[in-house]
Amino acid sequence: MKVRASLRSLKDKPGAKVVRRRGRTFVINKLNPRWKARQG
Repeated sequence: MKVRASLRSLKDKPGAKVVRRRGRTFVINKLNPRWKARQG
């Protein structure tokens, strides 16, 4: 999982979901798990 300043490019990928957990923003991608990331 990458820690990124901006998730904008990742949330536009096919299959991406933006999830908020524990005050942090995550992008989870079931189609391509390489694109998991968190912000903050």
